[in-house]
Amino acid sequence: MKLFRIATVPISLNILLSGQLRFLNTHFDVTAVSGSGKDLDRVAEREGVNTHSVRIERKISILHDIVSLIRLYLLFRREKPTVIHSITPKAGLLSMIAGKWAGVPVRMHTFTGLIFPYRTGILRFVLVLMDRLLCSCATNIYPEGNGVKEDLLKYRITAKPLKVVADGNVNGVDTGFFCPRAVPQHERNKLRRQLGISPNDFVFIFVGRLVKDKGINELITAFEHLKKTYPEPGQNISIKGKTRIKLLLVGPMEPKESKLSRSTLHEIKTNPSIISVGYQDDVRSYYAASDALVFPSYREGFPNVVLQAGAMSLPAIVTDISGCNEIIKDGVNGYCIPSRNAEALGNVMLKLINDPKHFSEMKHVTRLIIRSKYQQATVWKALLSEYYSNLETLEESSVSPEVIGVQTQLISEPTADY
Repeated sequence: MKLFRIATVPISLNILLSGQLRFLNTHFDVTAVSGSGKDLDRVAEREGVNTHSVRIERKISILHDIVSLIRLYLLFRREKPTVIHSITPKAGLLSMIAGKWAGVPVRMHTFTGLIFPYRTGILRFVLVLMDRLLCSCATNIYPEGNGVKEDLLKYRITAKPLKVVADGNVNGVDTGFFCPRAVPQHERNKLRRQLGISPNDFVFIFVGRLVKDKGINELITAFEHLKKTYPEPGQNISIKGKTRIKLLLVGPMEPKESKLSRSTLHEIKTNPSIISVGYQDDVRSYYAASDALVFPSYREGFPNVVLQAGAMSLPAIVTDISGCNEIIKDGVNGYCIPSRNAEALGNVMLKLINDPKHFSEMKHVTRLIIRSKYQQATVWKALLSEYYSNLETLEESSVSPEVIGVQTQLISEPTADY
């Protein structure tokens, strides 16, 4: 049976579904569909799946969207997939419409986050209509987490059943790859020296785009305040001998879209205790060189960064928003704070530093929680089960019940490679 996984841009398939497509390809004939680019080529090479490029604009563009819709329709009519599954907003809207027109039996969409709750006026109205149309054309709707599910219900986007796969997230986290032991101690120490971080420094790390919606303005304000109030070296308050604090920023600066204040930009450039290293292909060594994650984002679906940091045994300070508050249990493996509140953020950062016993307890349980709930094998197995469950509900299927029964049985059988 043919399974098409669809995203607007290829980086979504490359990053968000890494490893998953290869796993699914052992059960289905998988084709990855998105705009063209190196990321799509990388998907074909790494995952061993078919690929097909269809240009889809991320923003609303009526002419381009009509062209993309027609191309998707023709692709589905020609290839006749049994299942199509989209993961990004525009690709979801167009592929669900095209899939319904083309008679694709199973049309699944995963909402990895919602845009309209953070918009106003006519744009919000249009975005709500688009999501309602998407849901009307899909056969199955999956919110990435319970927070997204609650918003879909709150705004009455659909009356169809909403199911969160496993405990949330679209791909889980590779706890073998993101593991403290994956970065030897000497590599960690070397990186800290290169970054100008002393052995006794306490390092907060942020990973993501340096933009307003990720809470960077609040983070820099909180850090400035923390530096002014936190004791300097030689004074009594410390955590495991650490007496200086540093902020490590790992992610791209996007001047045109960042909407960061001038004071924030100035502080990032001039404050010697703020280290900005830009985008990094492999962030594990940066997690290993840090002590705690700080992630004050305004909105998320189910953030991979928090999962990755947790797998690396880093407690996290996050905003009390969808996804983040599902991964972080306040006071257990981190802290949840109000969104857009620099004062609360600074207070909790200071609290984390000043309570070494609790900090140590958090580090001990953080990885255990991630491994118990969000390992990739768990998420992949649950998703595969969902595919076969949907196939079994088809009133008319080109696949015999006996074949589906055999394939469903395979779900419970361990697969050594995954």
